[in-house]
Amino acid sequence: MVNQFRYEIPTAIEFGNGVINDLAKHVKNLNGTKVLIVGDPGVVQAGVVDKLTKPLEDNGIPYVTFSEIEPDPAIQSVEKGLQLADEEGCDLVVGVGGGSSLDTAKAIGLMLTNSGHIRDYVGINMVPNQAAPVIAVPTTAGTGSELTIWSVLSDKEVKVKVSVGSIYNMPTLALCDPELTTSLPPHITAATGMDALTHALESYVNKATQPISEGLSVQAMKMISKNLRLAVVQGENKEARYQMLLASLIAAMAFNTTRLGLSHALALPLGAHFKIPHGVVNAILLPEVMQFNIIGNVKKFAEIATIFGENTIGLTTREAAEKAVTAIRQLKKDVGIAQTLSDYGVREEHLDMIAEEAMLSGNVAVNPVKPTLEDLKNICRAAMYPVAKEVVTN
Repeated sequence: MVNQFRYEIPTAIEFGNGVINDLAKHVKNLNGTKVLIVGDPGVVQAGVVDKLTKPLEDNGIPYVTFSEIEPDPAIQSVEKGLQLADEEGCDLVVGVGGGSSLDTAKAIGLMLTNSGHIRDYVGINMVPNQAAPVIAVPTTAGTGSELTIWSVLSDKEVKVKVSVGSIYNMPTLALCDPELTTSLPPHITAATGMDALTHALESYVNKATQPISEGLSVQAMKMISKNLRLAVVQGENKEARYQMLLASLIAAMAFNTTRLGLSHALALPLGAHFKIPHGVVNAILLPEVMQFNIIGNVKKFAEIATIFGENTIGLTTREAAEKAVTAIRQLKKDVGIAQTLSDYGVREEHLDMIAEEAMLSGNVAVNPVKPTLEDLKNICRAAMYPVAKEVVTN
């Protein structure tokens, strides 16, 4: 039973088809005089950035674009973007794209009002000052970065991923236009959707869960169970796209206050060292982490099975909980994520390093079952050599 908890969300949300057309109005309301647009090369080439610059140009608002962002956003990109913002006199940041772009934009906004280096603020609640105004425009339905306290960045010099977490790092406004997601290819739709699911599910079963986040998690999982498959196979389906972007947003509202679990703890070193896309690595890990965690929250895993359409009538609570793992394995298969950790070069000799780095994550402390290093290694082993793949191979 949770006796005391806190829930805070300073970010305003504008959600709906076509809301990006009001970008200039929001910039003016936030007293922005020159905008730094932060987007990766993909959103620039796809013409998404043009959809943002047009309303700015029509309203005489000057801007400059920064696009030197990699799939795993680097601390070094934050430095370059900050330098450009300073040189150009930008006082408002608009981030557009997936998690890489949004995390970079948030970090740049943070450093516009805080001295030193972004490394100085790694951890949680280390930031002294509110960031400059940041408007986050997501183009994927998964990361939830438009509404979270976190910027997850790669430090290329030492080859590690680090996280900056602060209420001051949350965007001023999340401008969420589902129509921007309709052009996403199936594999990215699948990976980002599984990431959103992992956010909702890990928040729901972990030890920091509380009544508000629980309700948000349940709603997000219901929406994902009904819409992810459709969004993958019918990319033009506007209703499915709308529901998935909203589900991602709601899942972010859930985990923002609770943190996550072992899937995300392991995803950091696996992403940093083996370049596994974040949504993909979470999809690979999630069923194995669920299997490990069942005994820590049997009742909620049984509820998850029901949410995902499993027939649990006549089953014990433990038997129903096992069905949750079955359901997520099937979902992962249906959306086309068949990779294993082995496919990305993860081998037995890497597991000590992966487990030791994962254990440093704050997500471990809130996981429903306290893991040992060997437990983390066994989860990775299960994700390297799934039973189904061994049967086929043999």
